[in-house]
Amino acid sequence: MKIPELRIANLVAKIPVIQGGMAVRISMAPLAAAVAEEGGIGIIAGSGLSVEELISEIREARRLTKGIIGVNIMFAVNEFAQLVHAAFDEKIDLLISGAGFSRDMFTWGKEKNVPVVPIVSSAKLARLSEKLGAAAVVVEGLEAGGHLGTDRSIHEILPEVIAAVSIPVIGAGGFVNGEDVARTLKLGADGVQMGTRFALSEESGAALAWKMEMLKATEEDIVMVHSPVGLPGRGIRNPFTQALEDKVDVRPTECNHCLKRCERNFCIMSRLVKAQQGDVGEGLIFSGANVHKIKEILSVHEIFKDIKNGILSLKEEE
Repeated sequence: MKIPELRIANLVAKIPVIQGGMAVRISMAPLAAAVAEEGGIGIIAGSGLSVEELISEIREARRLTKGIIGVNIMFAVNEFAQLVHAAFDEKIDLLISGAGFSRDMFTWGKEKNVPVVPIVSSAKLARLSEKLGAAAVVVEGLEAGGHLGTDRSIHEILPEVIAAVSIPVIGAGGFVNGEDVARTLKLGADGVQMGTRFALSEESGAALAWKMEMLKATEEDIVMVHSPVGLPGRGIRNPFTQALEDKVDVRPTECNHCLKRCERNFCIMSRLVKAQQGDVGEGLIFSGANVHKIKEILSVHEIFKDIKNGILSLKEEE
């Protein structure tokens, strides 16, 4: 039985899995490198990092692996262009971008010969991306963690996008185990992106308190918040999300102008950093819809073992 490879431009991943680019400081060099070592595509989250920090993480990941390393940078961040150019200068393998849409990044990608992969939530945006020169698209449904661009399920959107474009299509949102990956490949996706499962890995950059809060979460603990980015976001209920719900004034007193446009209802960067560092009461813990299905913190190696078993057992059933 052979596990299908994921081909994006000139890149070939032996396992058709991309690790989600979870900011701030969750998807860093140790996690990305561990995923790349297993034959997947490891992603460093550039949003919320300085240009110097991103360069340092890319170099560290390169030191740890010869596998495929990409970066994910939200279009919404103010330093988007500087971060992308720095990653390209470091000869990153691919760029993934969501939370908005940049036409420029496709031009920059062509100039530097770096595949550009936007995160989209509709067939229309997937078609436009292909026309502009996208090497592939990550299709994200309602089940994803973090910022959401749709209120429709990945299971509805995925077949529409597969039918609409001829570039590789990677499904994302709510996938937490090998069985999920296998089923998504069976639907016709070329690959799968997983975030929350890798956030709950030994190599993830989150504090142990953050991981334990995620492990404890039930289906009822999942909430939606209105992010200053201007999009809904999915996370885990805690005193901070309760304060938002109760209309408590949590507006920032200082601003680092980290976003191109900010609604200033709260400071997203500081709240994500608080959570990542272990302040699970006042921080914002972004999470996918199916976090309650994850029962333990595993090493990246163990997660890939489960993914491979899932794909192979479904192939045997066929």
